[in-house]
Amino acid sequence: MSTQPSSEARSGKQPPSIYTVMLLLSMLFLLVAVIAMFIENGRWAPQYFNTQEARPQVLVLPTESGNFA
Repeated sequence: MSTQPSSEARSGKQPPSIYTVMLLLSMLFLLVAVIAMFIENGRWAPQYFNTQEARPQVLVLPTESGNFA
């Protein structure tokens, strides 16, 4: 005589837990951040060593006593 399988036995895969979903979302957001960093790097990379544009906008003049203000 054969026994019937129990109704409590799960068949198939379990649904993803909240931790699996959070892991996938964090990986997606990190991937978006890395892509955004590469885009910004492409926009600003040519100016890394261009020091001609990096000029101070403030002029410091000595005071009457000879000290800098």
